[in-house]
Amino acid sequence: MLERIVIEQAVRDLRPDVAVLAMTAEGLVNGPGGEVTVKVPEGAAQDPHVEAWREAYRGFGAKPQRTRSSVDALLRRADALPSINRVVDAYNAVSVEYVLPIGGEDLDAYQGAARLVRATGDEPFDTVAGGEPATEHPAAGEVVWRDDLGVTCRRWNWRQGVRTRITESTENALFLLERLEPYPLERLHEAGEALAARLREFSPDARIESRLIGGA
Repeated sequence: MLERIVIEQAVRDLRPDVAVLAMTAEGLVNGPGGEVTVKVPEGAAQDPHVEAWREAYRGFGAKPQRTRSSVDALLRRADALPSINRVVDAYNAVSVEYVLPIGGEDLDAYQGAARLVRATGDEPFDTVAGGEPATEHPAAGEVVWRDDLGVTCRRWNWRQGVRTRITESTENALFLLERLEPYPLERLHEAGEALAARLREFSPDARIESRLIGGA
């Protein structure tokens, strides 16, 4: 999977500064979460990286006051993050501590490679509406993550789809750590190391690999 993940040129044209640290973790021992302990950096809500993501959202027509990047949304409830499961709790904590959007996907639910693209508007996106399964479609030009079956995350890192989300039974996962300038690439790699360390706390035998895409 790692070697086949791509950022489409149309996304690079929109944000030439985009870089993604993609990580796979195989052999995870997931399960129910517990108390989530997070260190929120001082002034995180005003961090230049958060503002960079707001600018990126405006760039493809989204309103960041209504649809926030994942890290922007997490920081607004960082004092009381809900526990989802071990794996999700781990990457949410690192996301807050490093002021960095991080997505987590069930690797076994993927069909083909992950691609960061600008949508045509025809791609299906599996979600829940009114408590019932539903299929939506992104707006044309919207930045989305997708695989061969459809969209896996809308509006770059705003909302994850149902099909590939991480559950307590997930054993193999894909993580996407996303950075825009002025966020240092060195800091991006530090966040990856922090995530790997958290995963190994409950999955010491997990096989973890990573690859940097973009950032040249």
